[in-house]
Amino acid sequence: MSGLAFAYPDGHQALFGVDLTVARGERVALLGPNGAGKTTLVLHLNGILTGGAGSVTVAGLPVEKRNLAEIRRRVGIVFQDPDDQLFMPTVREDVAFGPAASGMRGAELEARVRTALERVGMAEFADRPPHHLSFGQRRRVAVATVLAMEPEILVLDEPSSNLDPASRRELADILRALDVTVLMVTHDLPYAMELCGRSVILSGGTIAADGKTVDVLSDEELMGTHRLELPFGFDPRAAAAKA
Repeated sequence: MSGLAFAYPDGHQALFGVDLTVARGERVALLGPNGAGKTTLVLHLNGILTGGAGSVTVAGLPVEKRNLAEIRRRVGIVFQDPDDQLFMPTVREDVAFGPAASGMRGAELEARVRTALERVGMAEFADRPPHHLSFGQRRRVAVATVLAMEPEILVLDEPSSNLDPASRRELADILRALDVTVLMVTHDLPYAMELCGRSVILSGGTIAADGKTVDVLSDEELMGTHRLELPFGFDPRAAAAKA
């Protein structure tokens, strides 16, 4: 992203000239208070939002109409609410939807679906209706719908929100095992510490900090300025030492 600025039709300016580069294979947490522009930023990565100033490129491709099909194959976005992504009668059909829409059929499609569900530990639920699953299971299926497209970049919007501790741990294990570039929007600072070596603070539509997660989270003045609070008793440096 270079000089990315964006205002919504009602005039609200969400981003003010953001410059951000994420390298292949990096895992980056995007932190910041509510209303900082985090979701607005990530929705530019596959052209859901366009029309602002500046430029966005993915793997050398400008995010513009002629490249959107290829970019959306490379960039998978997992939204905060899994029900925004699950709409078919069964888990299998939800996971098959993307590859099928891009022309995949038969045994190849079945193998792609099975692999995606195995990667999130949900293969045994393939024939269940998504609305019969727990919230944590639905989130894992939502991740599988994106993995079925074999993206190079995985964007996660608040992946740990509303999960119980066991589901949170299971999802962390899944994400850690994936060989993809990760950009994770989160308020869950220990999750950022656990899964992302680098963190970027977005505040007021601009980047306020960019560095090693342990350094960003350990800067008390920086954290306080941008309304970011660690859980009681959580010490980033001690957590880094354990890891």
